[in-house]
Amino acid sequence: MSKIQISTASAPAAIGPYSQGIKAGNLVFTSGQLPIDPKTSQMPEGIEAQTKVSLENVKAILEAAGTKLENVAKIMIFLKDMNDFAKMNEVYTKFFSGVYPARSCYQVARLPKDALVEIEATAII
Repeated sequence: MSKIQISTASAPAAIGPYSQGIKAGNLVFTSGQLPIDPKTSQMPEGIEAQTKVSLENVKAILEAAGTKLENVAKIMIFLKDMNDFAKMNEVYTKFFSGVYPARSCYQVARLPKDALVEIEATAII
């Protein structure tokens, strides 16, 4: 099985030696997506806005790979502060419905660029 690099201008460019996403067989793996607006290279304020931008970035990578959010099987969310869980969840439910993906959510000591959230996903094509 070969792996194919996924790259799109609709999500922020990688800030290190990694790919935005990888397609392997019938799976797509996104790298963790910070809440960086790909048009402005800026991060919005607040957990709700940051969650929305991170999920939009995940969506853009999945679409560039030929799949969509509805096909996400597993999602991982990294929060700077677990007290933001409920607000993050409110935004999250606007992106997913029906059969929700399996999910993990962790509080971490620090995220790149001091973001409040980072989100990665694995989807089926």
